Amino acid sequence: MSLLRLDKIISDGGIATRSEARKLITSGKVIVDGNIVTRSDLKFDTETSEISVDGDILNSTKYRYIMLNKPDGVLSATEDREQKTVLDILPPELYRMKLFPVGRLDKDTTGLLILTNDGDFCHAVTSPKRRIKKRYEFTSESALTAEDAEEFLMGITLRDGTKCLPAELEIDLADPCHGYISVFEGKYHQVKRMLASRGKPVISLKRVAIGNLVLDKALGFGEYREISENEIKQIFN
Repeated sequence: MSLLRLDKIISDGGIATRSEARKLITSGKVIVDGNIVTRSDLKFDTETSEISVDGDILNSTKYRYIMLNKPDGVLSATEDREQKTVLDILPPELYRMKLFPVGRLDKDTTGLLILTNDGDFCHAVTSPKRRIKKRYEFTSESALTAEDAEEFLMGITLRDGTKCLPAELEIDLADPCHGYISVFEGKYHQVKRMLASRGKPVISLKRVAIGNLVLDKALGFGEYREISENEIKQIFN
């Protein structure tokens, strides 16, 4: 059992800063297990106590995992002085959680991006040693062929001589300019460079899955939701 001060619990939950949390408590807007609490120095167990702030149940989980359907034109970064980042999409309560992207997507690449404040989880997902599959949907300027698929399975050599791990290329039989690519590493601009090396420049690119975690089709561009514990396990299956 871990007991924490009430103002710290609220601050850690991303609802408010520590000083703002104390004001909420003294104003009677915080309820713990059905009782109004007005002292910020009282300690509670976040695993057994139900805490609500101004009528909303507090999610006091230390680590957060967010699935974002990244839109075009947004940077996969925590901050940028000139351009909009994925964190700028989030509401203040999540922004305060100090989330960061797990890996990155290019500015013009859309789709599945995980945001978290769990550094160990981020390392596990992005580490080349784990070889977690990332699946992308693409549209290219030129039609893909069976020969391209074979080259991907053998491991594409990029134009600068970099050798990629074997990857999976699925070609849409109804439209050979469209398909899916699954890679097991995360080199810079990798999917774009792999297709370019075959003379098939990318028109559009969208990440649709990480491991067995698939982008929720109910999420529009710029929309997000929490990732469940079971879904986190799917990433590593």
